[in-house]
Amino acid sequence: MSGDASAILGWKIDPDDRDRLLRRFPPSYGETVADHVTFGRRDKTSAIPQVDCGTVVGRADDGEGVEALVVELAGSTDRWDGSTYHITWSLAEGREPVESNAVIARCGWRETDPEQVGLIRADWP
Repeated sequence: MSGDASAILGWKIDPDDRDRLLRRFPPSYGETVADHVTFGRRDKTSAIPQVDCGTVVGRADDGEGVEALVVELAGSTDRWDGSTYHITWSLAEGREPVESNAVIARCGWRETDPEQVGLIRADWP
């Protein structure tokens, strides 16, 4: 793990589970992200929950280039900062992963059949 105070904390998706989820939820846009769930920046957050799995419970898509899967961790989809735990799934050209939070807040999300996903604690620049 990085010692950088501004590092992003979260979980990488287990590679086998990522492959399975990509088959179940084919990406809608050209750039497939589908690799992590963010908790927050090290310098802005409290202790990260100790989890090794989550459950995909929904999907959000603004129809304009941002698609995300909503994830439940330890019984909740609510992140400490008021946003929603999610995996940025796919993006159209010119769109950014950080937009997923706003899309979920603005457009909401629709439930899917639950799908468990393995998570590996990580941090990255």
